[in-house]
Amino acid sequence: MGKIIAIANQKGGVGKTTTAINLAACLGVLEKKTLIVDSDPQANATSGVGFDPRNIKTSIYECIINEVEPQDIILRTDNPNLDLLPAHIDLVGAEIEMINLPNREKMMRMALGKIKEQYDYIIIDCSPSLGLITINSLTAADSVIVPVQCEYFALEGLGKLLNTIKIVQAKLNPELSIEGMLLTMYDQRLRLANQVVEEVKVHFQQMVFNTVIHRNTRLGEAPSHGETIIMHDASCNGSINYLNLAREILQNNDQTRINQEDKIIEVNDEVESRVKEEV
Repeated sequence: MGKIIAIANQKGGVGKTTTAINLAACLGVLEKKTLIVDSDPQANATSGVGFDPRNIKTSIYECIINEVEPQDIILRTDNPNLDLLPAHIDLVGAEIEMINLPNREKMMRMALGKIKEQYDYIIIDCSPSLGLITINSLTAADSVIVPVQCEYFALEGLGKLLNTIKIVQAKLNPELSIEGMLLTMYDQRLRLANQVVEEVKVHFQQMVFNTVIHRNTRLGEAPSHGETIIMHDASCNGSINYLNLAREILQNNDQTRINQEDKIIEVNDEVESRVKEEV
């Protein structure tokens, strides 16, 4: 049976959707059958893998509210190991409609439970809030990845998110664990970015992934083409970062035989010079 990982942080602009779609795509490249669940009404994960949300007729909304079978809604992407359970703007009203439903916090868990065994990994892209849909995502998940932007306000509100995770663990999903804290948008030339990295590592220690996602122009370009970074430019620094993250997650879950010294892909001189030109 597969593992469900939620990508959550109530702060916007920290790289949740970028991480969701690119981690899922890299897991697919590493031959793991993967599903992206877009639980954000903005539907950026849906458009980020090549689908126009305006053309989406049925979405995760119908699974939660109308109990439509998720298998009937799943879309196939260009990556043979990557599928999508799309979102739609209708998801905005889902929280109001769910208020009087029994087990309202477990609607997504029940929906994903029907297809969990079909995938190695299910990645949930959460909305930038701590509302009922995010609670549903955390209740459905086995673990959560928390993206932390390498900027001044990185730790702002993080305590509130961790408190929410503790509440979900205590009352709704005792099996929920923190997969890791992921440092994103890192620019090694900035003193502030290095200070944030050190502070996060001091506070959270072993909970922080070894992989750091560098600030990269290609990562910003890829969604405008409806592509994941691995499809847009497989040799760029962003692709290497997310491949490293996927490999680290597989290693942490004992799903690979990669030797310790082979866990990190080195960035060659050509790629490094291109990255410097981009930024």
